[in-house]
Amino acid sequence: MLYIPVHDLRRIVASLEGLTGREVRDAHLRSDLRQLKIGMGDGSILVIAAALDDAGHPYLEVDMARPPDDVAADQLEVGFDAS
Repeated sequence: MLYIPVHDLRRIVASLEGLTGREVRDAHLRSDLRQLKIGMGDGSILVIAAALDDAGHPYLEVDMARPPDDVAADQLEVGFDAS
């Protein structure tokens, strides 16, 4: 029987809950079937991957990357003189 820690299940559920009612822009599955990348309409990306731990036991990795709210407000413009 495969044992999955509760905190890993909670993390996976929280990531998948974020997809409810959102537009999926694209999805890519690696040729070896170990990773699924889902691109959302707002620019965020959900990555679900199958991996092996140090003991060789399989587990799922789920990561959600969200774009920054407002990049332009925090950027610093620096001008360079062409002397």
